[in-house]
Amino acid sequence: MTYVAPLDEMRFALRRIAGLSEISALPGYEEATDDLVDAVLEEAGKLAAEVLAPLNAPGDRQRAVYENGVVRVPDGFTEAYQSFVESGWNSLPFEAEHGGQGLPWLIQTAVAEMWNSANFAWALCPLLNTGAADLLAAHGSARQREVFLENMVTGTWAGTMNLTEPQAGSDLSAVNSKAVPDGEDALGARYRISGQKIYITYGEHEMAENIVHMVLARTPDAPAGTKGISLFIVPKFLPNPDGTPGQRNDLRCVSIEHKLGIHGSPTCTMAYGDNDGAIGWLVNEENAGLACMFTMMNNARLAVGVQGLAIAERAYQQAVAYARDRVQGGDPTGQTRDRVTIIHHPDVRRMLLTMRAQIEAMRALVYHTAACLDRSKHASGAVQATAQAEVDFLTPITKAWCTDLGVEIASIGVQVHGGMGYVEETGAAQHLRDARIAPIYEGTNGIQAQDLVGRKLIRDGGKTARHMVGLIRLTASELDTGSSAHLKVIRSSLEHGADAMEQATDWLLDKAQSHPLAASAGASPYLEICGIVLSGWLLARGALAASEDLHAANGRAAFFNARLLTARFYAEQILPQAASRLAALTAGSETVLAMPEDAF
Repeated sequence: MTYVAPLDEMRFALRRIAGLSEISALPGYEEATDDLVDAVLEEAGKLAAEVLAPLNAPGDRQRAVYENGVVRVPDGFTEAYQSFVESGWNSLPFEAEHGGQGLPWLIQTAVAEMWNSANFAWALCPLLNTGAADLLAAHGSARQREVFLENMVTGTWAGTMNLTEPQAGSDLSAVNSKAVPDGEDALGARYRISGQKIYITYGEHEMAENIVHMVLARTPDAPAGTKGISLFIVPKFLPNPDGTPGQRNDLRCVSIEHKLGIHGSPTCTMAYGDNDGAIGWLVNEENAGLACMFTMMNNARLAVGVQGLAIAERAYQQAVAYARDRVQGGDPTGQTRDRVTIIHHPDVRRMLLTMRAQIEAMRALVYHTAACLDRSKHASGAVQATAQAEVDFLTPITKAWCTDLGVEIASIGVQVHGGMGYVEETGAAQHLRDARIAPIYEGTNGIQAQDLVGRKLIRDGGKTARHMVGLIRLTASELDTGSSAHLKVIRSSLEHGADAMEQATDWLLDKAQSHPLAASAGASPYLEICGIVLSGWLLARGALAASEDLHAANGRAAFFNARLLTARFYAEQILPQAASRLAALTAGSETVLAMPEDAF
């Protein structure tokens, strides 16, 4: 089963939920007309289906290979990347002054969904490069942007993120790679970098003519902890005066990991400074590295949330195709004696609808967050400030909730296949294996939950959370607009969901004062509540729009009815889970802390 981009569903989410018309009206986005967006989506869908998807299963079988210091990606990956670059896809969301096309991040998010659905392992290369380019656009000097950024925006050069080390893991305060001053040149303060970095996605390959590593390291007099981390541009090939790749830098890949999934993507251990030290240039100022790197980290966290959505969509498409084709059992209605395909069986339909409803909820959340990101970059005044607060609040939710669901939905996809899902030949198992990394990298989902509660919720005293609960209640009031049974059911469930999110917010804010560790222990259930309820809110907005569009359906009544039924299923089957998470949050957090260590 190959991949077909769900363009109708994507357009509906872009226009009727995320508010594409409002984003296109922002200063700088005027060229993002409906016609242009449709053309972009159509062409992206073709590349995903015709070029990337056919490489997915073969790439999984062949794997990236490390031989004598050289990393070889699976057959076809390099040619696909060159086609991707030549067609201008990498430059989509960047400013024209840096060689970009200046389209909204909302559109970039939609096409990134296609790349990751089609070929999860391949898509990691442009995913990291996009984040690295975003970082340099925000924090690089004029000369650094001129030499590195323009090449990265086009994709001619690829970018990576070098954070952790063997002794550090997720604790970046333990990073001890060294950066020794080595003078200054046109690219700024120059340093000699030494140390080892692990888990570097696409740290070495030959798909791009150069690789630009964004590396965290410490200068000799740096203070301890995260306050002493600086950020450096460390390219594989040092740029010549004319900007072309020149001499090989003192860095190398010493091994690649043997992983559960994403086999086509090389995950490298990188050694810097085996000889005289790898040359790197300081970004921004000394000891400001982690603050700068958060630009890339937040970009990547949203992109990984997209990966959760994307792999779920791929697993769903395969499960539906199998259920329509696999004949097993008699007609459950008893109307005939014929054997039927399994899509006729109620439990299979329940599984498929569970997959579909949560995918549409994830897409709504991901696209809405991208639209908020565009407002934070291009709006002004109170609109800009509110959008930035929403992006900050939604980023850990989008990353964690969508990636957890990506694993769950890929697992359901295996279940739909039955025994055939557990063998490799159907491909369903690959989606589950590939999906499993997403809740781990770019900050494990537990770290996302701690970030949501510790840095976002408590820091602003619940202001953003309560603002979003207010938006949910406003939508609930708008659902009482007629006699639609679907909308009435959705409204009732949405109101209960808003209650659960509000109560959870109040409980955590109170616990943060009286028992901070209990608040920390409740962070993951709180993130789940927010993901469930906020996505239910966005599906409710979509249901309201579908109800309106149904009156002028022009032959598309089936499509809009499907949106209503899916939103109702979510309201009936998924949204009530917020109440159970609330019970777990308020009743179980202190028990988590009470268990003695030696009892585990």
